[in-house]
Amino acid sequence: MAKGSVKKACDISPIIGKDDWILVTGAGGFIGAAVIEQLLARGYRKVRCFVRSSSSAARLRAIAATSGGQVKLELLEGNLLSRADCQKATRDIEVIFHLAAGRGEKSFPDAVLNSVVTTRNLMEASLSEARLRRFVNVSSFSVYSGSKARGHRVLDESWPLEPHPEQRGEAYAFAKLRQDEIVMEYGAKFRLPYVIVRPGHVYGRGNEAISARVGIGTFGIFLHLGGPNHIPLTFVENCAEAIILAGVTPGVEGHAFNVVDDNLPSSREFLRLYKKKVRRFRSVYVPHSVSYFLCCLWEWYSIRSHGQLPLAFNRRRWYAFWGKNAYSNRKAKEFLGWSPRISMREGLDLYFEACRRRILA
Repeated sequence: MAKGSVKKACDISPIIGKDDWILVTGAGGFIGAAVIEQLLARGYRKVRCFVRSSSSAARLRAIAATSGGQVKLELLEGNLLSRADCQKATRDIEVIFHLAAGRGEKSFPDAVLNSVVTTRNLMEASLSEARLRRFVNVSSFSVYSGSKARGHRVLDESWPLEPHPEQRGEAYAFAKLRQDEIVMEYGAKFRLPYVIVRPGHVYGRGNEAISARVGIGTFGIFLHLGGPNHIPLTFVENCAEAIILAGVTPGVEGHAFNVVDDNLPSSREFLRLYKKKVRRFRSVYVPHSVSYFLCCLWEWYSIRSHGQLPLAFNRRRWYAFWGKNAYSNRKAKEFLGWSPRISMREGLDLYFEACRRRILA
């Protein structure tokens, strides 16, 4: 279906039935496990969970144990770099939720290998499956341009993608953009029915770290860089529901959807609440003009020294993380019928409680 002819999806029947096979890669991860739980809660009874190791499947085994034998939760251990494993994973699958990605890699080659090459292998395998109805690629806000986007005040799906991802100094952002590009390429070349989901910062129980969009900790001091900027937060359960809707809602092939919650807090509000409800620590606010200057200085020296200083801070990253952006979830609401079930206040309370427990553990 052409992009211009997408229908609003409020109460439209899903494209698959409850007994059709679904594949979730990265199923043992923070978001993947939440997707599994919500698929089962929605009544889907055949889910194949692709994991890289048996240790990452512990939570999935607990989920399977509580299902009472009503569902077929198949755990498949393997590596998406193996074409044979990809063939096993995609056999008889109707919808693929692709969440597996190389998040921890700091080198560009490793990030590309574990995000781009793995995605290509999975899509190649899925092309031979006539049953496939939808390939959902879970991407990131990191693919959007870190330059000052003229004519744009709100970061929505029309925001330009990063034209020079190598200049961001972030291997993850580089690989996620290349991953999106290869998904779109296969969609155009092989008519692969894809949807791209781009969450903001996914938070909740299991990911208690403070987003770098708020600030960074260094030398025992937390540098507060976000100030009045809003943080594009999405609670993990809300994000998981949007991902599922992107996979089962008819008529949205070829589209990308941003996922952020409503009533986003500013960086300053978030930090104040964290200190009040979790723990107090020393922080120093760095005004925008100062942080921008420091990023420019860091970028200048990194380039001048031919990489002796890693390009960890630069103007593109400053605009992406600490520039004054607003964020929209209108498209996901309109075409997927999605809305965040867990409010920002409730989500933050659950998150702060998880942070307290982690500190006391």
